Amino acid sequence: MTSSLIRGRPRRATAHIWVRVAHAVLGAVVGAGWLVLPVMTAGAGDPVPAAPAGTVAGTVASAAAPQQDGTSTADLVLPLVAGVTAVVLAGYGYLRRTRRARTRTTPGTISAAPPTPTPADSERQARAALVMADDCVRTSREELSFVQERFTDAETEPFVHALRAAETELTAACAIWRRYEEGVPQDAAARRQALVGVVGRCAEAGRRLDAEAAALDALRELEGPGLAGALETAEGRFRALTARTLTAEEALAALHDHCTPAATAPVIGYVEQAKDRLVFATVQLNEAHQTAETDTGERAAGHLRAAEGAVAQAEVLVTGVERLTTKLREAARLVPAALTGAESVLAAARRGGVHKQLTNGELHARLAHADGVLAAVREELTAGPYDPLDALRRIARAVERLETGHFGAPAAGALLVARSSVAGADGFVAVHRGAVGPEARVLLAEAERELGADRADRADSLAREARDLAERDVRAHGNPYAGTAGTEPGLAGAVLGGVLLAERRNGGPPTSFGGPTTRARHTAEHS
Repeated sequence: MTSSLIRGRPRRATAHIWVRVAHAVLGAVVGAGWLVLPVMTAGAGDPVPAAPAGTVAGTVASAAAPQQDGTSTADLVLPLVAGVTAVVLAGYGYLRRTRRARTRTTPGTISAAPPTPTPADSERQARAALVMADDCVRTSREELSFVQERFTDAETEPFVHALRAAETELTAACAIWRRYEEGVPQDAAARRQALVGVVGRCAEAGRRLDAEAAALDALRELEGPGLAGALETAEGRFRALTARTLTAEEALAALHDHCTPAATAPVIGYVEQAKDRLVFATVQLNEAHQTAETDTGERAAGHLRAAEGAVAQAEVLVTGVERLTTKLREAARLVPAALTGAESVLAAARRGGVHKQLTNGELHARLAHADGVLAAVREELTAGPYDPLDALRRIARAVERLETGHFGAPAAGALLVARSSVAGADGFVAVHRGAVGPEARVLLAEAERELGADRADRADSLAREARDLAERDVRAHGNPYAGTAGTEPGLAGAVLGGVLLAERRNGGPPTSFGGPTTRARHTAEHS
């Protein structure tokens, strides 16, 4: 139902238009009257009073008498000009008022109902909400890891609970968006509601984190006595991570003698990026100390949070290298057992222990494919450096296609591969979140769900796809600080990793625990 306020405004606008019309008609009537009046009085027979003869007045009167016998030119032209002017002004006012009534965008002359957003607008809003919620969850998790080192479980429990609740909401939002991308639901109205659900879930995730941000600040007291303890914790992790970085670099170099470049490709450049984050952390820790000495607690807290974010991301990078080297060694030990287990599965398949839906032709084709895969893996083991994780992946997929339901060692290999892929994709998104869009994040969330449901092959495929999409986003993003002189060491990496929120010369404020309204509540000056 239309409100009386909305109904009343168009009527008032119409009334104003009719007033303009009435003014125009009145002006025309007045002008016409002025024009006709001299004509009506021109033929009047009233004599001009005679003046006594021989006087000056008589002379003047007799001189004026001929002019009063007819209508002068001014008497005719002036009324005509006035009438035309009145009509023109009234017409101009009417046209101007009509044009304004048609084009006005204020609530005074149009319906107060906002325009319905297009599906494209709703999708953009949902995409932005997903990225924001994921960023808030990740940055909150990073700061909380420092808080948990200094305080007891009882003191940090509310923040852990808020983070888990936010993660649950984000997971639900990703699931809705994933179904939406797959065309579910199909009804247009239901699809609009699905997008509303995505935005609502993301907003709730942010609200859960925002609600605990002030309490976390009060617990840490970074602008007061708590700053010294927080600096000590951050510097301790910094020193430990520096040593781990050197060890990880050596372990990665040792793998080159046993694995192909493709095996270590997922962590290429990670050691260099970790060192870059540590350089940035060094600068921020020094700034925090200096500003703390001048009693500027807010600036010191901002520099500390920037340092913590850089240390946390350096740890993700170093951990990624350590994890891959460990997984490659485990995979290399498991490949011979997986080959033996796969041969047993093939033998059972030849004896008839296969899924009844497979025809004889399909069975023979899949057996031939599996034989080829196993032969290729054996050749790689004999020839020299190879990719153990990829070998396990191929063995597991070849066996799975036989649909025997019995995998043994190949299934264990598939699980190892899936865990490595999911963790690698998650780490890549974490340290490049300033450039990664929602598609990679949503696929990664689904890969984690599939891994939790023991669907290893599906989880591995989704994680690899998510990693590919994230790498594409990073390539498209580029380096906004390339060729910029005088920028702070490590600044580009800090912005790319989402440690700092803005792409300007000083990098902007650092992130912190919280949702959209509180995660940038501390500022730090980065020159």
